[in-house]
Amino acid sequence: MSVVFAVPKESATGERRVAVVPEVVSRLTKAKHEVRVESGAGHEARYPDADFTAAGAKVVGDRASLYGGAQVVLRLQPPTNAELRGVAEGTVLVGLLNPSRNLDGVGRLRDAKLTSFALELLPRITRAQSMDVLSSQATVAGYRATLIGAELAPKFFPMLTTAAGTIRPARVLVLGAGVAGLMAIATAKRLGAIVEAYDVRRAAGEQVRSLGAKFLELQINAEGGGGYARELNDAEKAQEAEMLAKAVAEADVVITTAAIPGRRAPILLRKEMVARMHDGSVIVDLAAETGGNCELTKVGETLEVGGVTIAGPVNLPSQLPFHASQMYARNLESFVRLLLDPQGSLLTDYTDEILAASLLTRGGAVAHKPTADLLAAGGKG
Repeated sequence: MSVVFAVPKESATGERRVAVVPEVVSRLTKAKHEVRVESGAGHEARYPDADFTAAGAKVVGDRASLYGGAQVVLRLQPPTNAELRGVAEGTVLVGLLNPSRNLDGVGRLRDAKLTSFALELLPRITRAQSMDVLSSQATVAGYRATLIGAELAPKFFPMLTTAAGTIRPARVLVLGAGVAGLMAIATAKRLGAIVEAYDVRRAAGEQVRSLGAKFLELQINAEGGGGYARELNDAEKAQEAEMLAKAVAEADVVITTAAIPGRRAPILLRKEMVARMHDGSVIVDLAAETGGNCELTKVGETLEVGGVTIAGPVNLPSQLPFHASQMYARNLESFVRLLLDPQGSLLTDYTDEILAASLLTRGGAVAHKPTADLLAAGGKG
């Protein structure tokens, strides 16, 4: 039995990605499913309507045609009230729904009685790796962050031997060696910089060194659950700050990527540390959207403080929308397969551990308990 999928055009400011690309549409339609794509949905990502049509999608020009009879809505950003009009109760919606920082949006999904799955909630298990949109999009962000650093820096990244003499390579320091950090390290190395990195998780050292970068050692083990780092205590933070201050002062470009799921990003760079950086240094703060790793970061802005340029970019994956969309769509396709039974019909029983963990709302209730507790604490549950 076929399923009708709807792919709307994203309306969030600055969002250039599309949730599904023609490659994925082709596989869904070959499996006898119907895919409807809102006209222009892939334009900013350089996937024209004609490519979707050629892949077997029905390109539609209005939301009524898009959502009428659709069983599954595939998207990136959380929907607004306007975007939920025409989506029938019980429809399955899948996307990056940002539950911990978008409680009003969760309330809208609950009140609309949609069955929603938040891809941020995927369990970090081997079987879910092919669906891990956070990792795929962090890969894009790490790559783009290094290019931003190279663009803002007043220096070459590689060592150059020229008739005018030898140019010394730039020094790049990456704070946080998760997916984004590792991609930033690899990109900086490819550009020829001297690269150092730090992460509170000792296990990250092996990965950093495998990329040819120097790992800054600190005798602290801050391994946390699910592959993330735990928050440091006060004594550990003091040790960390002392070591980092020296490394930061010597760096030409500092890229920060540290994040704690569901919480404000940890402050790694205090204004006193920034003051010690030399004129022309650059900070690229990937955690700007969750408060920033640098005390001076302004979200969405690039500013100069005492000769140091501080960039607080938002939604970096959207700056490389073609491949970011391709990676996201492949992740989404893997997730969608879990929603279908062997005959291709939509499941209504979400006992699979991946589906159970990522289920956000269903039947007018918030199914994800931590989010439900946050809503209740805010008086909106």
